Amino acid sequence: MASIEIQDVRKSYASLEVIHGVSLDIEDGEFVILVGPSGCGKTTLLRMIAGLESISKGQVAIDGSVINHLPPRARDIAMVFQSYALYPHMTVRKNMGFSLKLAGVKPREIDEKVNVAADVLDLSHLLERKPGQLSGGQRQRVAMGRAIVRNPKLFLFDEPLSNLDAKLRVQMRSEIKELHQRFKTTTVYVTHDQVEAMTMADRIVVMNNGHVEQTGTPMELYDNPLTRFVASFIGSPSMNMIEGHLSEQGQFELPAGNTIDLSEVASDEARGQKIILGIRPEHICVGGQGTSLGNAHIRVVEPTGSETLLFVDAIGQPMHVLDRTRSTFNAHDVVPLFAAGKDFHFFDAETGGRLSKNG
Repeated sequence: MASIEIQDVRKSYASLEVIHGVSLDIEDGEFVILVGPSGCGKTTLLRMIAGLESISKGQVAIDGSVINHLPPRARDIAMVFQSYALYPHMTVRKNMGFSLKLAGVKPREIDEKVNVAADVLDLSHLLERKPGQLSGGQRQRVAMGRAIVRNPKLFLFDEPLSNLDAKLRVQMRSEIKELHQRFKTTTVYVTHDQVEAMTMADRIVVMNNGHVEQTGTPMELYDNPLTRFVASFIGSPSMNMIEGHLSEQGQFELPAGNTIDLSEVASDEARGQKIILGIRPEHICVGGQGTSLGNAHIRVVEPTGSETLLFVDAIGQPMHVLDRTRSTFNAHDVVPLFAAGKDFHFFDAETGGRLSKNG
């Protein structure tokens, strides 16, 4: 296991800088996920840790030793890719043990390590098959087994579940998390899927345009997003963002002429300026008590069994409402919406930064 210290790391391609001074400390045994939209720099940062990309400025250290100029093979890192990268002509056993063979490990020791990893990953009955005879999930397990047998200081995962169907992704999320709990190896995992990040990580690093927007536990990011970007990226469905002006008296005035009374929750910092009011779909109630959001016209109803997602027009704009009461809704219904003041989020309309609220 190992700790990682990333200090003011930058990456440039000619005059184009794509990573802008990222600093991050990862503790020994921690499972950290880098998440963000395509092109945000998360995979580039992972590849710099692995040694597959050079570091333009700053430094990366493992257990206090700077590794900027070490080749990948000298970093004691195992990486699992999206593409599996298995040798099609080799059996599962040979694929899993190949890196150990290259390292000169004795055949008996290789077999022992492969058998242990195969048992952990439920691959023992597949060891003599070739990759072409395996399902996508089984191939991903083989790729993970190849990493496990090396017993590295650090696991790096680069969007390993992207090629799997929805059911397998859920299964593999659970298996990867269980493996981490068993081996306690420091893990850095890259994904664009915020659900993967929320369900698997000890700590999430949200990236945007080569910068770190926020770092924290899944629930810290969900409950207290520091920027509008984090608020809209973390959570599914994404947070409703409502733009308007908050008066000194705490009345939130929308462009369509609607007004929401926020006098009980709006802080002095938020009053008297143009703001973005955020409210998560699951925090909006159809009927009930709290702050009134007026009547909503339902456009589309999407039942999923345990909950129903409503696409509505309310307070002069489209919004999402996530209902878990199992009530019956139909398109074109008109329903009253309410939300508790404690569930509102306030953001500066210009900077996107979080504004405080009362309470």
